[in-house]
Amino acid sequence: MLTLAIDTSTSAIGVAVARPGAPAVTAVAIDPRKHTELLAPLVEQALAEAGAGVGDVTDVAVGTGPGPFTGLRVGMVTAVTMGYALGVPVHGVCSLDVLAEQALTASDADELLVATDARRREVYWARYARDADGAARALDAPAVDAPAHLPERTRMLPVAGRGPLLYPDLFPAPLPEVLDVDPSVLARIAGRRLAAGTPMPVEPLYLRRPDALTTAERAAR
Repeated sequence: MLTLAIDTSTSAIGVAVARPGAPAVTAVAIDPRKHTELLAPLVEQALAEAGAGVGDVTDVAVGTGPGPFTGLRVGMVTAVTMGYALGVPVHGVCSLDVLAEQALTASDADELLVATDARRREVYWARYARDADGAARALDAPAVDAPAHLPERTRMLPVAGRGPLLYPDLFPAPLPEVLDVDPSVLARIAGRRLAAGTPMPVEPLYLRRPDALTTAERAAR
């Protein structure tokens, strides 16, 4: 089994190649505006460093966001296209779930917040608790809001993601070591859920309409 994991929901464009019993090979670039240009080369780089080819991929895992429309769409379309071309299954994982698991590994908190940049002076967010097995369990459905609109108790929690960098006065307990999705953790979560038979639909979590509108949509406004 060889899983190719892709996430483009944050400022990082991340790819991992994971095999059971071996450390995942990752390739990551930080650039919130170049998902289209950088993703394919990162896929090639990760596969090459893992000593694998595209034909060795048995599963594709992709972060489903929430994330800004254009960047998220690049990863989702790439994953679905590769799955179709290779005839392998594609598994979707909420990107906030991945950040939460990274944060629980990096801290001793039993409850935390994930808040990522949604632009328009908003954040994508959800709260998580630590399960008995150490995995992250979502306490909220992913949402998008102005940071000041989150409940005060929620904002006081340890926070993973880039929200605290953008709004330090509103998120006083940042986890600075967890800013963007680690694609190797995405691969691990997908493997665990696949083994447990947990459904992983490949449905993007945009949470709101894109900034760019078609001609017809602009005319209808």
